[in-house]
Amino acid sequence: MPCDAYAVTVLPVDQIAWHEDGRAQHARWRSASGAPPPRRVVVAGDDMRADDAYHLACQGTALLWRGDFQNARQLLNAVARRIDRPRRRRPRRAEPSQVQAFHLHRQATAQRARALAMLLMPFDPGHVIPLRRAPDVQAACVEVYGPDDRPYVTPLRELLGLIGAHEWRVKGVPIGAMGGDRIHPHYGVFSPIRGEYVNLVAEAPLPSARVAFDIGTGTGVLAAVLARRGMNRIVATDLDPRALACAQENIERLGMAEQVDIVQADLFPEGRAGLIVCNPP
Repeated sequence: MPCDAYAVTVLPVDQIAWHEDGRAQHARWRSASGAPPPRRVVVAGDDMRADDAYHLACQGTALLWRGDFQNARQLLNAVARRIDRPRRRRPRRAEPSQVQAFHLHRQATAQRARALAMLLMPFDPGHVIPLRRAPDVQAACVEVYGPDDRPYVTPLRELLGLIGAHEWRVKGVPIGAMGGDRIHPHYGVFSPIRGEYVNLVAEAPLPSARVAFDIGTGTGVLAAVLARRGMNRIVATDLDPRALACAQENIERLGMAEQVDIVQADLFPEGRAGLIVCNPP
């Protein structure tokens, strides 16, 4: 059935523990991506060297930041540069197959993400960062986590993603195929900043069908394009509650709610359609 409204997803929280000032400390762990809490945590500040942070992160030791916020961003960039620098290749007996190369790439990407998630930000109640030169991130955090009156800890890299997503959500992405109308992505939903697939749907000849399915709708951009082109009814599906809420918001903002139904489904909804569009991940 159509999706009328979707509340902010309630995310699971856990605990992390560390020693500071000679005492055992603990705090809630929060991750919108579902990352598990680190097992080893040490306190770090502005005197932390990038090489030391890199080695600790690669070993799985998280750094709970107590210094200047902007210095933490610089440290994260420095660690990323060390992770990405070319390494000497060990001689192989044979070149990996395409499947092996794909899995090696996925493995390296996952390892990089885990290492960069080792720099942690503390939060006071109300999504306030108690650090020097810390930005106001309350609006960005409320959009993803909901209101919160308790302290917690989250990875800096994830926080930067929340901040960037909030900017996209506020400003929107102009869609040339829709005359410059904007689509507003939410955190965790693919942003249509590359328009090749959007232009394809906007320019391809359409069948005479009256009903279309948009599978894995995400922001709802393809459903909106089809509605703009005059398709009578579009059923847009997704499994992710964030995507469903995002698509619903965009469709309503564009005044297309009578043409487009947002449905929670694993790929195909009930019924038949003369046109099916999908932009797979």
